[in-house]
Amino acid sequence: MSRVLVAMSGGVDSSVAAVLLHEQGHEVVGVTMKTWDYETSLGPDATMSRTASGCCSLDDLNDARAIAVRLGAPHFIVDLREEFGTGVTDRFAADYLLGRTPNPCVLCNTHIKWGSLARRARALDCDAIATGHYARIEATASGRWAVRRGVDRAKDQSYVLWGVAQEHLAQTLLPLGGLTKPEIRRMASEMGLHAVAGKKDSYEICFVPDDDYRGYLRRRVPGLEARVAGGPFVWEATGETVGTHDGYPFYTVGQRRGLGLSLGAPAYVTRVDPATNTVYVGGKEALAGRAVAADEVVWGGVDGLSAETPVVAQVRAHDPGASALARQTGPDSMEAVFETPRTAPAPGQALVLYQEDTVVAGGWIAAAETAAHPLPRADDDFVPLPTLS
Repeated sequence: MSRVLVAMSGGVDSSVAAVLLHEQGHEVVGVTMKTWDYETSLGPDATMSRTASGCCSLDDLNDARAIAVRLGAPHFIVDLREEFGTGVTDRFAADYLLGRTPNPCVLCNTHIKWGSLARRARALDCDAIATGHYARIEATASGRWAVRRGVDRAKDQSYVLWGVAQEHLAQTLLPLGGLTKPEIRRMASEMGLHAVAGKKDSYEICFVPDDDYRGYLRRRVPGLEARVAGGPFVWEATGETVGTHDGYPFYTVGQRRGLGLSLGAPAYVTRVDPATNTVYVGGKEALAGRAVAADEVVWGGVDGLSAETPVVAQVRAHDPGASALARQTGPDSMEAVFETPRTAPAPGQALVLYQEDTVVAGGWIAAAETAAHPLPRADDDFVPLPTLS
């Protein structure tokens, strides 16, 4: 058995993970991460309670510590605000200013929950790190480490773990990967973890707990609204200006609500152009395309693609995935061509490739085809794939 550094957020998942590891004979060391400031995220005049303002609140910290004490485990609070800012919130804001739709959960897992925790684990003489993610890790026949989907597909978090480095996967334990959420809640009750057994899951971005990313950007980038307000909404198919928007960073590809347009039919954001402060819109059909290109690729179960490879590809966290052919286009870039058009893959989100339930690779979407802007590709050698069941 090993000495394991367990990321304990004070929620039901990480709490049960810590108890399970303790029961398996591991020496548990608990750590709770302080990653963001209340005033920076919500402003000094916010009315949301500081004890209930997203993950790792004061109540959550106390719950995590109480469970560690019950296990006889040391518990540390680690200040990761500087690293979180550099690795997560800075890029979150920068992506919106580049007209992209960021995915901070991937950045947090890659740079904070694994990158930063791995360094703390070494400092605390821990052999492994563990979290309460719903995913599995296994060694492949080639000697690489691969992330696999969790058994509970409704809670599966493999999509947000594609960026975790091989050396970190090799020292990771995910005790919840073979369990379902109802089983976890039942186990928490049976373990006597009554303070956390019924806790609600957190779905919003932790550092934007009021779910108002526009307000967050306004506070994070002073003067932003004055700089970008008043740009044109342009109908993608005709080039006609159909309205005026509040500023390009406040709109994301696929967005329909909150546009303030009355055009007689639903309009969706199809493209954002920061250079001209233009937000392009169109009908839902204008969002469809078959090709998605990604860069900053991290190879998972394979060390690159030697040929076009049949995969199931996801373009967002809660996307069920669809059949595609993937090809490597550079050392850390790839492209997926879907069997049928996909709707609104957004630059800044992640393209994650699976074979069966194993993550082959993941990367940041750099460009996505739409009806008005096809990506160049060689369709002659595209082999139709069976429809995803």
